[in-house]
Amino acid sequence: MPCPDGFRLEDHVGFLLRKAYQRHAALFVDVAGEHALTPTQFAALSKVVELGRVTQNRLGRQVAMDPATIQGVIKRLTVRGLIERTQDPMDRRTAVLAPTDAALELIATAVACAQRAHATVLSPLSDDEQAVFLALLRRMG
Repeated sequence: MPCPDGFRLEDHVGFLLRKAYQRHAALFVDVAGEHALTPTQFAALSKVVELGRVTQNRLGRQVAMDPATIQGVIKRLTVRGLIERTQDPMDRRTAVLAPTDAALELIATAVACAQRAHATVLSPLSDDEQAVFLALLRRMG
């Protein structure tokens, strides 16, 4: 039975964005597999390296992750020795994160992997189309 009003899932923005993200995530895991980083772990790690020291709450906002998700990501990166987690001396409830030396060594290679995945996902588009597509995604976000 057809959906009301001619709705087709295949034309829905959420469906198309999810498919594009799934393709990107699979490509990222393929090129960065040796580092055992997921796209969400890479996002958090690269932002911690960029910022140097950051509260867990601010990091979650910076990488667009809800508190439960960022907590799990940070836990996994901490266990791997990539992030150091301490408490803010002024507010013991606040977690402060910093990259470890291992994170600083890993990030350059991981960024190169992310750039390869980015280029591969966008490769069906011309340079002009890529610029427009990325600008539109930024505007939507």
